[in-house]
Amino acid sequence: MFEITFLGTSAAVPTLERNLSAIAVRREGEIYLLDCAEGTQRQMMRFGLSFMKVRAIFISHLHLDHFLGVFGLMETMRLNGRQEILSIYGPKGTRAVIGKGGNFVQVHEIDENFSCDFGEFAVSSFKTKHEGLSLGYCLEEKEKRRFYEDKAKKLGIKGPMFSEIAKKGSLKVGGRVVKLEEITYVQKGKKICYTGDTLPCENTVLAAKGADLLIHEATFGEDKKEEAEESWHSTARQAAQVAKKAKAKRLVLTHISGRYKSPLGLLEEARAVFKDTAVAEDGLKLEV
Repeated sequence: MFEITFLGTSAAVPTLERNLSAIAVRREGEIYLLDCAEGTQRQMMRFGLSFMKVRAIFISHLHLDHFLGVFGLMETMRLNGRQEILSIYGPKGTRAVIGKGGNFVQVHEIDENFSCDFGEFAVSSFKTKHEGLSLGYCLEEKEKRRFYEDKAKKLGIKGPMFSEIAKKGSLKVGGRVVKLEEITYVQKGKKICYTGDTLPCENTVLAAKGADLLIHEATFGEDKKEEAEESWHSTARQAAQVAKKAKAKRLVLTHISGRYKSPLGLLEEARAVFKDTAVAEDGLKLEV
């Protein structure tokens, strides 16, 4: 299960209610940050997350409102005696921007072909449509094989025999060979996709196909559609259209322009296209 906390949900400039872009994904006690804007470490303290548990940071693109918080976070870690490796991933140019950061920091420059195994899940990237080099990220659990327990027990599988047949693939029970495929099924892992900043694009549709959660920027409403296009951003309606095409299960809008004092208009606009939509606020917590 992924535990998601929205640390910052504003676009370009913070507001009293919204900090700049950052999302924490917690898994098995470790934290993975999707972008890390100015003030992220304070937001983590505010919402009960330990910055010392951050294992990796994934930067979508090199605009200040998406990575400036990395510097303060690294320094705080250093002052607290951090020794565990902090991996920072981002597009070409990330190494020059971040610098060395400390003996515990490893910076990886990646492209849209990136994929990395983190044990029970993997993180992959996809190219988005924004100024310069920009990436979105998908976090996806690995498939798991589950037992039809009633069927297995009827065939004589019990106790340690479950782990034995899982290891061997088949087992002789009561005069017949029981195959693992007979008594199990494959459970698809949960999938989360995050766009960073982007115009609506087919790459996001493909990456988010069947996602349990799509986190899509929605800087503007349809009233500012031309401005959205000029600045390489999406409207709430466009984000909903992407979610619908991708057949995602749930959509959360973020990166909201400070000109929208209430998110209700954006929410209504998106829900007219994709019903299961929410607008993120700082501190929103979800489980996937």
